Amino acid sequence: MPATRVRRLLAVVSLVALSACTSHAIAGPVTVARPSASPPSPSVSPSVSPTPSTPPKRGTLEWYVAQVPEFPPLPPTPQLREAIKPGEPPFWLRVPTDQKVAFITIDDGGLARPEDVPAFIRSAGIPVTMFLNSPAATAHTDYFKEIEAAGGVVENHTISHRSLPGLSYSSQKHEICGSADKLEQLFGKRPTLFRPPFGDHNDTTMTVAHECGAKAVFYWSETVDKGIVRYQTPEKILHPGDVLLMHFRPALMDDLLAALKAIHKAGLTPALLEDYVG
Repeated sequence: MPATRVRRLLAVVSLVALSACTSHAIAGPVTVARPSASPPSPSVSPSVSPTPSTPPKRGTLEWYVAQVPEFPPLPPTPQLREAIKPGEPPFWLRVPTDQKVAFITIDDGGLARPEDVPAFIRSAGIPVTMFLNSPAATAHTDYFKEIEAAGGVVENHTISHRSLPGLSYSSQKHEICGSADKLEQLFGKRPTLFRPPFGDHNDTTMTVAHECGAKAVFYWSETVDKGIVRYQTPEKILHPGDVLLMHFRPALMDDLLAALKAIHKAGLTPALLEDYVG
């Protein structure tokens, strides 16, 4: 066979092998793993040939996935039934566990829904709990179902996002049970966790949350906004069981990445809240 033809044949084989190497297996929904050393090349104009050494363009989905740290494996995840007594649910700022895990939660849903978020959660295997207002869930069901399909879980955050302590028993029940009913209708599963708007609650809130099916009511340990983690302790480091709060806002991709980096810095692994208390 002529040498030129051999060289062309080898070039074709090399390109086929290179194409096969760009496929990447994603970690499961409750673990986060660093992508392979050869992430997919970013989009380029037809006149430019992509190469394996071309880094993803900053701000693209591929770039965000490439920034995700590599975490240790998740520890066994026992249900904390012994910490949840009959009657009213507990009110927790953090999950009472010594395991080296932290939890990512995203609230509301009505303000903004960045289009790459479901793919980022799926591609990076980010475990998230969504505390949704039921009108937002109704208006944007497909979006939240995409996140649910990627391993996210939908939980309750009332109908109108009003501060609850100033409301009567019947009004609080309408807000909490009404939202739980709607979320169950939309997603086929009744919420078992509840976060009151602003974290505001009173004894009536806790009673009604229990009557509406909540096993636990959550506040948070840290907040994340515009890519910045805001700590509520002077150490400025996460602790086992911490719950990070962010919202469906325009900078949610940056918030998710900042949360993952903070969790990694603390020597923790992101876990799914429902695996512990759902």
